[in-house]
Amino acid sequence: MKLQEYLFLVAIFSLSCTQPIKGQTKPDCLKKCGDVTIEFPFGTTPDCYHDEDFKLTCDETTKLLSFNGLAVVNISHSSQISIMVPPSFACYNEQGLLEKGVAYYNDGLGNFTLSDNNTLFAVGCNTYAFASTNGTRKSSFGCISVCESEQLVTNRECNGEGCCQNPVAAGSSWYLVSPNRFTNGSSVRPFSSRCVYAFVVEDGKFKFNDIEDPKLKLDDKGLVDYTYLQTMKLPVVLDWSIGGETCNQVGNRSILCSVKNSICSNSTVRTGYVCKCEPGYYGNPYLIDGCKDIDECTSTTHKHNCTDNKICNNTDGSFLCPCKTGYHLENVTMGCRLTEINEKPDLGSTDYEWAQIFLGTTIGFLCILLVVTYIQQRMKHKKNVELRQRFFEQNGGGMLIQRLSGAGPSNVDVKIFTEEGMKEATSDYDDSRILGQGGQGTVYKGILPDNSVVAIKKARLGDSSQVEQFINEVLVLSQINHRNVVKLLGCCLETEVPLLVYEFINSGTLFDHLHGSLFDSSLTWEHRLRIAVEIAGTLAYLHSSASIPIIHRDVKTANILLDENLTAKVADFGASRLIPMDKEQLTTMVQGTLGYLDPEYYNTGLLNEKSDVYSFGVVLMELLTGQKALCFDRPQYSKHLVSYFASATKENRLHEVIDGQVMNERNQKEIQEAARVAVECTRVTGEERPKMREVAAELEGLRATKTKHQWSDNYPEPKETEHLVGLGILSAQGETSSTGYDTIKNVAILDIEAGR
Repeated sequence: MKLQEYLFLVAIFSLSCTQPIKGQTKPDCLKKCGDVTIEFPFGTTPDCYHDEDFKLTCDETTKLLSFNGLAVVNISHSSQISIMVPPSFACYNEQGLLEKGVAYYNDGLGNFTLSDNNTLFAVGCNTYAFASTNGTRKSSFGCISVCESEQLVTNRECNGEGCCQNPVAAGSSWYLVSPNRFTNGSSVRPFSSRCVYAFVVEDGKFKFNDIEDPKLKLDDKGLVDYTYLQTMKLPVVLDWSIGGETCNQVGNRSILCSVKNSICSNSTVRTGYVCKCEPGYYGNPYLIDGCKDIDECTSTTHKHNCTDNKICNNTDGSFLCPCKTGYHLENVTMGCRLTEINEKPDLGSTDYEWAQIFLGTTIGFLCILLVVTYIQQRMKHKKNVELRQRFFEQNGGGMLIQRLSGAGPSNVDVKIFTEEGMKEATSDYDDSRILGQGGQGTVYKGILPDNSVVAIKKARLGDSSQVEQFINEVLVLSQINHRNVVKLLGCCLETEVPLLVYEFINSGTLFDHLHGSLFDSSLTWEHRLRIAVEIAGTLAYLHSSASIPIIHRDVKTANILLDENLTAKVADFGASRLIPMDKEQLTTMVQGTLGYLDPEYYNTGLLNEKSDVYSFGVVLMELLTGQKALCFDRPQYSKHLVSYFASATKENRLHEVIDGQVMNERNQKEIQEAARVAVECTRVTGEERPKMREVAAELEGLRATKTKHQWSDNYPEPKETEHLVGLGILSAQGETSSTGYDTIKNVAILDIEAGR
């Protein structure tokens, strides 16, 4: 077989290597797949790409990155991506009859479109090729290739002899490429190739050459191995953009281009917009701190224009060109000129010369001092900005923005406080301002510039687990608007640990009033019943009336604050959970406080609103008895208040456990009814417990001395042993327990809400 027969084989293509741009992607995301660097907004997992249009797949075995089944060889955050596409070909036998042909149709571009950085090529003698697209209007274009002689010039551009080309219009989401031969049905000339080819390829990636490819594979008849041809791939450039709106249309609804030193720019080749780094910066404009300052003084790609008599000083986003030592600026046109020794005024006055020297020295010193001070302030400011940004990310600021944007309408206007404002409000976190300390950090009394008093919760230093609890509390409280819920005023995430700012409740917790020494335990029955009604109404609102149902998950007297009028305020939503409207329960990591923790939730890990009902029942028992929910100083039979209270109720010994200062002849019936409600709420099986709105209605009926609905017919009389189920596995390790569900049941824990 002659050398000319291989003249137009695709195997002679000379393709330049693709160099991936070194960019950035999100933390904890796959940064490279094989030799290709992955650029955000592209990614391989849901948290790593902007939306489904930018989803890529990385084959762990072959290390091949693909998009809609097509191999990706380069990603640019300047709105282009390169993929590998097989060519179209048609091969003929010696009688000129079509023996094998493949017309490539690409339907895998998704929402991306062909770039005008591509060219249509046809390779072969007496060949024509065409391409059909579906751009803004359907179109077809092509070119014709002929051969006049057997002697062809090698290493040349396509000029219509043996090879032709035609530019590709941008904007198509699919294209069809097909090659054909004019001499179909006639014999092949000796110098003609058996095959003709047509393909779209990135500009500059194809070079016409007639050197035989050593990789060429022939079958036993000396014909081309078509299987080999079908495996060949060529780079094609696609254009991409964000969404289908311009920068003006999207406004502030997209936070992609709102990062530091990044600007929004309308796409020039398709609908949508792209992000760009501001002039003087480079990098990935879609990421926080992705745009870096260009050092024009040392960069080889962004060279400064300072002349020989000047020096280059890099600045943030630009550069300066002051004159070198020994030169002075003559004027803008003349530039820097060498300073001559004799260039001084001849005034004949020694005093004037000394005054001039002194004045010049003073001015020079002041200028140097001013420049040094300015540079120090700039460096300090830049360092503070970078530190605040690092703390913002470390404290979950990006996660909070993402979750707030997807959590639906918010009922709370969350204010962002500064680090300086928080220090001033708490006298630099003085110990005298501490209101309390617990498992989730320290609470300080703060005084804002308008003299309003607030409570500021500060997470424990070094406890990264508190970050998500703080974010969760902001998300939950943003969905709540209720008079008996502590109001969230704002937060500060630019400090080493996150801070939450609440309205100030000045009368301590319900736990303090019932068991503490700071307050005189003088709550009357009327006070306690009203407090119970307010708590029950709040929980009923969270379960049934909030925009998204909420389970508090840590209802206890220590999380109920009282104001100056002894009005109850439910607080501490760090462990709370938003329940999707299509679900009644969640499988979560078990978390709560011993003594209040629902036994069914503890044993199964299934969280639902009946878990809050159980905890409220324990709180109601505390209000009735004045005793702690769990106390190891009490006798064995009364360590756990629930079982002790249930036994006393069943055996008609209720008077033995009720607080002596609340029961009298007039309220015995009300107390007995309230005790019955408490027992119903603490049944072991959640299905046998009432709902919070039923509990709230029942207790409100007691206050109004109206006819009360009875639940006894619906639920069987509880057995004393029922309230003891699960107590044997409760730990005595402090107030709060967060137990891994996987150590209790061999059931997978579903990650329902970002890390839980």
